[in-house]
Amino acid sequence: MSHHPLPSTNCPKYTKEHISFKILLSPLHKSQTQHTHTHTHFETQLIFAKMATSIFLSHPLFHFPPLSSKHHKIPTPKQTSAIIACHPSIKHTKKPFFNSHFPFPYKPRKEIWSISVGRTQIDDKDEILVGEDSAEFQLSKQKISSWVYFTGILGVVLYVLNVIWIDNSTGFGKSFIDAVSSISDSHEIVMLSLTLIFAIVHSGLASLRDKGEELIGERAFRVLFAGISLPLAVSTIVYFINHRYDGVQLWQLQSIAGLHELVWFSNFISFFFLYPSTFNLLEVAAVDKPKMHLWETGIMRITRHPQMVGQVIWCLAHTLWIGNSVAVAASVGLIGHHLFGAWNGDRRLAIRHGEAFEVVKNRTSVIPFAAIIDGRQKLPEDYYKEFIRLPYISITALTLGAYFLHPIMQAASYRLHW
Repeated sequence: MSHHPLPSTNCPKYTKEHISFKILLSPLHKSQTQHTHTHTHFETQLIFAKMATSIFLSHPLFHFPPLSSKHHKIPTPKQTSAIIACHPSIKHTKKPFFNSHFPFPYKPRKEIWSISVGRTQIDDKDEILVGEDSAEFQLSKQKISSWVYFTGILGVVLYVLNVIWIDNSTGFGKSFIDAVSSISDSHEIVMLSLTLIFAIVHSGLASLRDKGEELIGERAFRVLFAGISLPLAVSTIVYFINHRYDGVQLWQLQSIAGLHELVWFSNFISFFFLYPSTFNLLEVAAVDKPKMHLWETGIMRITRHPQMVGQVIWCLAHTLWIGNSVAVAASVGLIGHHLFGAWNGDRRLAIRHGEAFEVVKNRTSVIPFAAIIDGRQKLPEDYYKEFIRLPYISITALTLGAYFLHPIMQAASYRLHW
């Protein structure tokens, strides 16, 4: 068996030979076979061996061989958002002594402490995950009452949105569109303005999330965030649907054979790049307490900012198909917003998760597949299983349904006259 060299880091790697029971107990064995000892002396040695074994096994500097040959995940306790395993690439600035009663810091949200968990070992083939498993959905952990609440909240939100914003007789949606349209007669400028307003509100509130949650709580801030962002998003989408063919035609490629299929497939794939937090519907609706997750598996292995990549794919596909200035304006605004969101998202995750995010950042990339190509991200042999999950199955059904419901969606949008 090959031995790992001892690196000059705060968390050295020890093989099981360094701390085996054989080494600890061999003095006892030899003393018993070569000399005659009293029963009391033997008990004293046995107690000493047990104490030494406990110290070795409980100390955070020692690692043991992995339990499995595939994924190694560190369980995330309720007190902390991520855990860092000892690894030569992590710089440790604090070295607290952990014990079985208080293994984690009191306020891990502000700073992450470096610890290791027994029976795990880092080698060149397997890496311990410091982030969370994306799109994980366990039916056994679901509560019927939670989904009943979700259904009720969803119905209330849609009703209120219709009355306060969408319905032209009672809502403010049309007045908002008219106010923005008064800026210019150009549909391109109006389209860019609507996108800019949404981007400022959406990213601005996201940047204020930490302070907002401290002031009013996670659930209340989520309601505030969604209550302001959702109407603006609806207005932007409706305006695009209604005026997507009102711009200056720049190219016309719809007659090219195979283009429709290419555009359709691109749109279909783009929805698989949704950010994994989107799948946590109970947190989105504030039924469960919303959290700022640090995802690491699934789509995150391909790109650290799947939402941005998916939006770019969607915009390029629609712009290629429509081919006019309004489509270009919408794409420029949306892509610009998501590029800023990628930078802002990294900044916020670094503040919230500290060194754990730096580990995930080093293993992933913004450009799709870049980390995989240069060897920083090593895909498991059964990587495909990270997509055979209920959220992605649901996305497949919803995406296909949205395509066939396009005529109904467009007719509903036209009736608003925005």
